[in-house]
This record gives sequence, C-alpha cells and structure tokens, in this order.
Amino acid sequence: MRGGITRRGLPGALAGLGAAVAGLARAQYVELIEQTRPSILIVGTYKATNSPRFALRGTGFVIGGGNLAVTNVHVLPKPEEADGSDLVVQVRRGRELDMRSASVLEVDRLHDLALLRFSGEPAPVLRLGDSDAVKEGQAVAFTGFPIGGALGFSPVTHRGMVSSITPIVLPAANDQRLSARSIRSARDGAFDIFQLDATAYPGNSGGPVFDPATGAVIGVINMVFVRGSRESALSQPSGITYAIPAKFIAPLLQRQGQLR
Repeated sequence: MRGGITRRGLPGALAGLGAAVAGLARAQYVELIEQTRPSILIVGTYKATNSPRFALRGTGFVIGGGNLAVTNVHVLPKPEEADGSDLVVQVRRGRELDMRSASVLEVDRLHDLALLRFSGEPAPVLRLGDSDAVKEGQAVAFTGFPIGGALGFSPVTHRGMVSSITPIVLPAANDQRLSARSIRSARDGAFDIFQLDATAYPGNSGGPVFDPATGAVIGVINMVFVRGSRESALSQPSGITYAIPAKFIAPLLQRQGQLR
C-alpha cells in the first residue's frame, strides 16, 4: 500500500498518535498552572496574639479589576467564631506570600458565594467562562489548598471531569420528611451544580474550577461528600465533589460595577 499506513503499521501509528495527544494534554496543564497560579488566594484569619497567628479557612481567586476575590460564604468566619481576628488573603508573588487585609463586599448565601476586596497592588485576574455551555464528560481542573494547608501553602491542582450536572436540592426520600420549608426550598432554591469525579478536601472550598482548554473559570468548588469528620476524609474520601457554576458570580460583579 503506497502513501498510507499498512495494517502491520497501524498499531504503531495509533500508539504514536496517543503519545502525541498525551503530550499535548500535559503541555496544556503545565501552561494552565503557570498562568493561573498567581491568581489563587489563601483565605484566612490573622491575629497577632493567636498561635498560630494565621489560620487558613479556604481558597479564593482574583477577578474583576485585580483587587476582588471570590470564595465560599462558608469559608468566612461565622459571627459566633469572632475572636478579634482579621479577615485576610495571601497573594502569591513569585515564591513569596503577601498577606493583605480583606473585607466582604457582598454574599450570595443561596449559591454560597462571597465577593471580597483586598488591599495592596492588584493581582493577576482570572477570566470567567460560560458555565451554561459545560457538558457532562467535559474535562476540568481545579486548584486550591487541600487539607487546610497541611500539605503546605503551595496551590495544588487536580484534574477530572464533570461526571454529572444535577440539581443541588434533592427530593425527600419519603413524604414524612417533607415540610413547608423544604417544599419552598425545592421550588425556589433549586439550581444545577457540577458533580466532579476528582476528590477535593477541606481547604479546597472556594477554589476555581477551570476549563483546561481555555483557562477560564467555569465553577467554584463548594461541597465534598465525605464519610464522617474531616479527619476521616483524609483516609476515606468519597471522591464526590461539587462545584457551583461560575455564572452566579456575574451578578456579584455587576452590582459592584466590575463585570468584565
């Protein structure tokens, strides 16, 4: 056979194609991490008299004009936890971390999203993607600080796929569990979320979920179903992670005149 691939040479050609595709995928993730790393923030609290003085609470990422950040509402300290600590974010500058004071501009409790403003020079901004265009089976990556910084304060990136797009409000198992409140919640508060097949841990909450092909943010890591406590999550992770679609960030930015 001239000018083509013989049957004998087909396996080798397919192997070569597979290696080329794998190489492109690796290069894609290398570029993604290099480009997004400076925009990943540590969200925590600081008090000079505490030991340790800094406490990591979750992950955030830079958007808007460079001094705004998104994280989860549940990452923020609750009123009953108030001990005089200040809300801060840590911005990566090269290999160093720069602690900045932060304030809460707005919260969206329904979607568990918070918009923060932090002091100092603007940081590199992440671009929001079209989360309505996300499909089941689509490859994703997410970055954060798993296990609450126990692995250090360098951002860690995981890859996976969108295994399901499903409503966050699940129907009750039987009518004995139904109540007027739960019915109203199911009717008014239901929205689709992304179920991922990669495992996130405590500390990942508030971190961005990326489309690896474009580097755009398509979601925010939110909930991890784990067996029992945080400690058991380390030895028995369920591998089920949820992310809030990025489209719910846009209204927060619009109200601050920062949508871009």
